[in-house]
Amino acid sequence: PEQEYVDTLLADLEQDLPGVWGRVCHAVFIGGGTPSLFSADAIDRLLSGVRARLSLAPDVEITMEANPGSSEAAAFAGYREAGVNRLSIGVQSFNAAHLQAIGRIHDPEEAAAAVDAARRAGFDNFNLDLMFGLPGQSVAGALQDARTAVDHEAPHLSFYQLTLEPGTRFHRHPPELPGEETAWRMQQEIQTLLEEHGYEQYEVSAYARAGRRCLHNLNYWRFGDYLGIGAGAHGKVTHHDHIERSVKARSPGSYLRKAGGDERIASLRMLSGGDAVFEFMLNALRLKEPVPIAMFQQRTGRTLAAVNGVLKQAERDGLLRIENGALSTTDEGFRFLNELLERFLPEPGARTGSA
Repeated sequence: PEQEYVDTLLADLEQDLPGVWGRVCHAVFIGGGTPSLFSADAIDRLLSGVRARLSLAPDVEITMEANPGSSEAAAFAGYREAGVNRLSIGVQSFNAAHLQAIGRIHDPEEAAAAVDAARRAGFDNFNLDLMFGLPGQSVAGALQDARTAVDHEAPHLSFYQLTLEPGTRFHRHPPELPGEETAWRMQQEIQTLLEEHGYEQYEVSAYARAGRRCLHNLNYWRFGDYLGIGAGAHGKVTHHDHIERSVKARSPGSYLRKAGGDERIASLRMLSGGDAVFEFMLNALRLKEPVPIAMFQQRTGRTLAAVNGVLKQAERDGLLRIENGALSTTDEGFRFLNELLERFLPEPGARTGSA
């Protein structure tokens, strides 16, 4: 029910506004799977309602996720007119066999047509989402996907290694995936190829041409605040003495039924102490750029003394650098990032609760 859902989104936003009074919004991300199934009129009404309720920066980045299907691509011009100025197109692969293996319903021709449609609609800023480490994929196959993406001259590329999420069909019946060393070779060679063509890897899975980093994702990785509006949406807002993480009712039907009351929030967690430190590191160390110590202190409310022992040991182990007032991973630390991050996990007794 498109009309009812947009009404509910705007009502949900209104209820969350008191937590962010006076703040400027720098990015809007319309995601969560298939928002491009909505009509351009619905997106126009949604964004008009957002503008009426929030102070948007003059250069606000408004991204919309889109699948490559022909019916969705046909609406790109309408989305652009509604105010969307960046698309994220879920290509996943340009290889028909690999798309079929992961259950995608589009084909390589539709993916290419979606990129062309985005350009015709006036989008000079868009991202292509791709995966590597797919069932039956070779290093050469992964590189071919990267070359095809480069040929399309996308300003931004996201390359994720396929992971088998609990609760999915793949997790219950796992396909045969490339081994760890093969996947690492894929990542290295993709990175080298993209760098040769003017793409900077600025985060574990993100590559951008000059001036085309994703503001929305940078805000996540820098441990910034954001409102989560909609079914299953996650939000994070910093208050004076704690950080509040919320998750809205997950299914669209339940979200619509619970609109207007506190039940729309499925879970609420107050984050402080060791949890805040771990989550900061979990996000910020994904970035290739050094992380200012001042940002750590501002966004966690802690000083580095809280994790000084862990930092010094990681530095001795060659995983981390601490210099010029900033933290950064070494090449070794970036490769074994999960191992590095585990060191920042708080002791079980130091964890905070949820409501």
